[in-house]
Amino acid sequence: MINNWWEIQVLADPDLDELVFWRLQRFGCQGTATQAIDTNSITKAYLPTERATLLDLAALSVWLKQDAIASELDPPKVKWQIIAEEDWSNTWKQHWKPQEIGENLIIIPAWLEPPVNNSRLILRLDPGSAFGTGNHPTTELSLEALEMRLYDAKDRNVTVADIGCGSGILAIAAILLGATKAYAVDTDIMSVKATDQNRELNHIPAEKIWVGEGSLDYLLKNIPEPLDGFACNIISDVILGLVPNFHHLIKPNGWGILSGILLSQVHPIVDALESQGWIVGTLWKLKDWTCLTIRRS
Repeated sequence: MINNWWEIQVLADPDLDELVFWRLQRFGCQGTATQAIDTNSITKAYLPTERATLLDLAALSVWLKQDAIASELDPPKVKWQIIAEEDWSNTWKQHWKPQEIGENLIIIPAWLEPPVNNSRLILRLDPGSAFGTGNHPTTELSLEALEMRLYDAKDRNVTVADIGCGSGILAIAAILLGATKAYAVDTDIMSVKATDQNRELNHIPAEKIWVGEGSLDYLLKNIPEPLDGFACNIISDVILGLVPNFHHLIKPNGWGILSGILLSQVHPIVDALESQGWIVGTLWKLKDWTCLTIRRS
């Protein structure tokens, strides 16, 4: 079956890039790519047609313009069109190149060969319609934080969770970096399928990565015992709702990585974490996005 997609294009001042991405992500868009055009940026995002009506898209356009006005910037130009899945795939591939992240990882699109003389851990990825390629600040920050947490994982029996797994990039990276097992969940069945396909693409046995459709409550029902840590790269509103139950997921000395948070959204999340007995160890920033590493007090 061939699926049709909305391709949403937003032409805006580059200073709006992060707000545009955040708004599109909240709207449910996937496979977002941004490129410079003269003095502006054009962001293209994709959404299955059955998930949005013309009225929904009109509302999105209004929200994007309101965001710009609140930031005292010129309103963006927003337009959309329907494209076939094959066209979506080809458009996406044109914007994505191999990317080195941290000290050890390199993300390689499934259709490309690794660079000559590469010495990094190769993470092959074909995100399909799922979020998470490594080229957005939230994913890059999450991967770097995960690398630091798992620096000696091969000497220990480390289990982790990826909440809102998208393409499965964080769960797969955790295994490549030495974790014994990763549990991955997402409320989007397309993300669940993408994670499983990318696991196979990286020749990781099924018993190493468990993946299921659901959120934190579903994950808690399916782990045999508390885990060592978790990563959660989703929008801040969802993170806030999950904070009260994070401690059920991990061991008393466990840790967490939270990303997908704009700098302006940090304070409510930190307050919620501290009220639940979490300590914020570090706050990393890339552009207007942040990543928090947290641990139990």
